[in-house]
Amino acid sequence: MSYTSSTVVTDAPLESSSSAVSWGPIIAGTLAATAISLVFILIGSGLGLTMVSPWSGDSASLTTLGATAAVWLIVVQWVSAALGGYLTGRLRAKWVGVHTYEVFFRDTAHGFLSWALATVVVAGLLGSALSSVLVTGTQAAATAVGATATAGAATAASTSDNSSGFSPAYFTDALLRPSNPAAAPANQSNEAVSAEVSRVLVNGIVDGKLSADDQTYLEQVVTSRTGLSEADAKARIDAVLTRINDAKAAAQKAADDARKTASAVALFGALSLFVGAFIASVAAAIGGRQRDEDEERMALLQR
Repeated sequence: MSYTSSTVVTDAPLESSSSAVSWGPIIAGTLAATAISLVFILIGSGLGLTMVSPWSGDSASLTTLGATAAVWLIVVQWVSAALGGYLTGRLRAKWVGVHTYEVFFRDTAHGFLSWALATVVVAGLLGSALSSVLVTGTQAAATAVGATATAGAATAASTSDNSSGFSPAYFTDALLRPSNPAAAPANQSNEAVSAEVSRVLVNGIVDGKLSADDQTYLEQVVTSRTGLSEADAKARIDAVLTRINDAKAAAQKAADDARKTASAVALFGALSLFVGAFIASVAAAIGGRQRDEDEERMALLQR
């Protein structure tokens, strides 16, 4: 009995020596997307300046400016993503021996990489501008809400050696407050009285209202300094307090509007980035398919 030896040959999958990522087309698409983004951003800046005016009533509202900026950022993102993705897919070399589904995946991946690289480049080039847009609402809120308190704190700090910003000047004034301000008006200069009244008003703004003692004292000071009757002095104080409260409410409303606008711009910007990634991927797939179809068509014509 003889045995015949046989060798079993197993077909192993061949691994390509070249990477599936074509960085040349990706970088080309990135450069195109970055360039078109910069051009569109400059155009948007020019159009935005036409909506702002130093004249009262001629400028667009903050809400309008924020909405316009958000829409324009979306347009810039989508147009640049489509152009960069399409060029990435159209400029890549044809993959030989690759399944159609794999070709589609590679094209979409190349478009996504082109979009991601362009986004990083644009963010790096315009980092300060984008950061300014995102923090505008927060800065405006902090400035508007604290504007009145800051002015009062500056007055109080001028009479205090405490570097922490807290000043006992108001409580010192309350401690040394004369029982009858009209009896000795010459003991204090106008500047000293004005500073003391400012501290009383600032304390009332911080607390939300004037205390009964502060209200009575202000009425006595206004009466002694202006010659008004007690009723007229009280009416004047009430009018000033109303104006202060109205200004404070307007500042808070402006701060809240700025916060909402900045939040909307950030959220719509993030959404536009996600949509831009999808557009770049689809555009790269379309560009790659057109490139392969054109080459196949030329090969058929040459036969």
